[in-house]
Amino acid sequence: MTTQPDPRPFFTRSLDQIGEQVTAVRPDELSNRTPCTDYDVRALLGHVVSVLRRLALAGAGTDFSEVPGVIVGIDDEGWSDAFTRARDEVERVWADDGVLDRMVDLQWAVLPGRTALDAYTHEFTIHSWDLAHATGRIADLDPDLAARALEVLPAFAPPEQRSDKGTFGPVVPVPDDADIYTRLAAYTGRHP
Repeated sequence: MTTQPDPRPFFTRSLDQIGEQVTAVRPDELSNRTPCTDYDVRALLGHVVSVLRRLALAGAGTDFSEVPGVIVGIDDEGWSDAFTRARDEVERVWADDGVLDRMVDLQWAVLPGRTALDAYTHEFTIHSWDLAHATGRIADLDPDLAARALEVLPAFAPPEQRSDKGTFGPVVPVPDDADIYTRLAAYTGRHP
């Protein structure tokens, strides 16, 4: 048994935050560009739903290689429902305390469940900013989630191991007094 804290409370907060962003997206915003260079808002929503589905399968010990990186075919008005269904499944699977202490195969790494869930907490925090930035809803973001992400991300994504072709690009310089989400976005290689 581990003494690491339970990551689920922060994971839930990150899902609450991104869920609010997903619900707020209007159909006329789906083609807006996001700071993720490969995604407009629609594709980013499809990626978020995909990550939730994959994380539920990984937590259940099931291969998720058939789940595409971006879910398509969701009606313009159906993103909130798709997110909610995927979230419900993730929370059902990860409610089992045993999943936290089991090794979980994420395809990009095999990690203890606690570590995996913590990593995805930060992914959803970052994607919340991406959606907020693309739709003009920045003021609604939880600064504590960004602060936690900035504390932990150097272990997951050290700046010296990045390139323009990776998940995180090189760190983008921002003023020292930039707000916490601007610093987080810049750390992950986004151009705030």
